[in-house]
Amino acid sequence: MIIGLLICAIAMIPIVLAIGIRNLYKGSELSYWLLIYMGIVSVWQLDVSILYFKDVLSEDTILFIFRLLRISTIFSIPVVFYITYIIINKHTTTFKDRNFFNFILRVIFSRKAFVVLLIWSTVVYVVNWTSFGIKKLVVRQTFHSSITFYFPEYGNLSWIFVLHMSSFIVFLLFIFIVSQKILNQYMKNFLKTFSICSLSLFFTGFINFLPSTGVIVSSIGVIIFSVIIMLSFIKLNTLIIMDYNNLLERQKKLDYTGNLAGSLIHEIKNSTQVIKGFAALLNQNFSGSDYAVNSLAMIQNATDQLENLTNNYQDYMKYSKMELKMEDINAIILSSISLSNEILKKNGVEVKFHKKYRTLRAFVNKTYLQQVFINLIINSTEAFPDNLESRIIELETDLVGGNIIINMYDNGKGIPPQNWESIFDPFISSKTGGMGLGLPFVKKIILEHKGDIQIIDSTPSGTQFQIVIPQFELNNFN
Repeated sequence: MIIGLLICAIAMIPIVLAIGIRNLYKGSELSYWLLIYMGIVSVWQLDVSILYFKDVLSEDTILFIFRLLRISTIFSIPVVFYITYIIINKHTTTFKDRNFFNFILRVIFSRKAFVVLLIWSTVVYVVNWTSFGIKKLVVRQTFHSSITFYFPEYGNLSWIFVLHMSSFIVFLLFIFIVSQKILNQYMKNFLKTFSICSLSLFFTGFINFLPSTGVIVSSIGVIIFSVIIMLSFIKLNTLIIMDYNNLLERQKKLDYTGNLAGSLIHEIKNSTQVIKGFAALLNQNFSGSDYAVNSLAMIQNATDQLENLTNNYQDYMKYSKMELKMEDINAIILSSISLSNEILKKNGVEVKFHKKYRTLRAFVNKTYLQQVFINLIINSTEAFPDNLESRIIELETDLVGGNIIINMYDNGKGIPPQNWESIFDPFISSKTGGMGLGLPFVKKIILEHKGDIQIIDSTPSGTQFQIVIPQFELNNFN
């Protein structure tokens, strides 16, 4: 009985910790489901403790309570599944190998799969109440000890329970693999810790099937599991809050920069008019080589782009809305490559553009989107190692389900995984003298188009950016 009371006391640890965490993070759905999961762990330990009360309660009473509380063990699988579903679908949707993991999200981590798990778990629980699941309780003695306890003697369909709980291993291993593919480092680390700790807890619980070891081994595992999971969750939320506060500070700086940029627009427009005027005069009275003529035309095109950009930015600051028109995405990309031509030549970079469609029209702001591709091209030209001979940037366009997909590849030095998300934050730059505003501008413009841009993959051999924007103005971005 003393052992039983000790296990009952240990059973309170997970639920007490979880309630404390829930009070700290009341707005988090994840903390709510962690509370349920930790509650299940507590009930599981109470289920174990009841087997040590043979001197106080009758065998029939203990068998009834044991079957009743086994609901915690059986339904732990759908609860763990739903926690993973929350993390993957609601906290982050950023994965490598995007097509494969979109399939995973649709088929495996879905509410339908959750309902199937609930139904299956209910079947297992019902079998548990019959003699086919648990026949009776028998008295056992722990190895090298005089401590006795009840141990369940399983029926002919006990293999259903064993199969159900064994699938837990496969499921947790799968969670661990999925966690390696998540780009958000905080969620990645938490999910990895959660899967490893749950797997370790499962193995300590599996030892309970060995009568000679007793059933207290799992209680030790519960203490370790509870402390690590709660500390990991606190760390996760602390880091997220710190990142949010840092983002607020950056936003203040960005607001100041926006005000400063507004005051500079007038001066830039004046200078642009001067350059444009003299370029027009030169064009009327100039007869030189083809290269000189083309260079002059490039000056005029670049001046027009700068003038359009300042006008668009001024309108955007005034009305906080972009004017979208039906434009050819392929033509915009070709124009961006042309405007970046001198920089590409200077850095010895070759650009290859693969068009799947002759024209690919969408509702966009041509000037802004053109600047997006210019920024990305310039950013890539600066990412090549000095000793690299073959420097290639590849662009390809596609149309999938009403969304235009633009993939951009380079064979530069790559971006560390921990920076895949932060590079889109303002004032973060790895370049000497860089202000860290190029990629944040790109991100903002794509978001204004109701789209998204992210890094799909990046290694020391190169980086893949992917832009997704809706083809039509009223499309909902998925």
